[in-house]
Amino acid sequence: MRFEPGRLIVHRNVRRDRIGWARAARVVSDDDRGLLLWVARDAPTAGEVTEAGLGMRAVPFAEWITSSYRLAPGRWNGPPLLTFLPTGAAHSVWWFRDAYDRFTAWYVNLEEPGVRWDDGTLAGVDMVDQDLDVVVRPDRGWEWKDEEEFTERLAFPDHYWVADPDAVRAEGKRVIALAEAGEFPFDGTWCDFTPPSDWGIPDELPPGWDRPPVR
Repeated sequence: MRFEPGRLIVHRNVRRDRIGWARAARVVSDDDRGLLLWVARDAPTAGEVTEAGLGMRAVPFAEWITSSYRLAPGRWNGPPLLTFLPTGAAHSVWWFRDAYDRFTAWYVNLEEPGVRWDDGTLAGVDMVDQDLDVVVRPDRGWEWKDEEEFTERLAFPDHYWVADPDAVRAEGKRVIALAEAGEFPFDGTWCDFTPPSDWGIPDELPPGWDRPPVR
């Protein structure tokens, strides 16, 4: 399954059998290397919150797993985001930018490989965010991110969606080696990407964005 450049799709994070978050994204390219997406500033999103309106990172995980949830609409409130999902890989790479749209860092999001779906009028890719991440600076220095959250959630194996923490860390170390060597995609590729001027931002997520996860 390949997506045409410019197509509006939904990029979703799945937590077991439910949607954790969803973002409207444009397809930049889709080839043997993988799927490249663009999330514009103010792009429509949705995120899982408790009935009190709190996101998962705002409460202890022990409290989160006993809460009831709803998906709250929102907007991508960060700078524009370029996201690359390498084919078959257990991670994605995000190009972070500052408020002036200048490249600042690569963000390695460790995750289960994305699964695509296409209903004809709507398409998307579903992945499972494994929470542990790696931040890679332009000089290829790096650091782990969200280790405390990762460790906290592993203490609840009946509720957490990460089954093999060693495999997650091993994938992180594999990608770190690529970054240290300056290999693709840490070789400067796409650091100056500019989207086509006619890529508009939809007012809301497209109908059907909350269809059941395919994972």
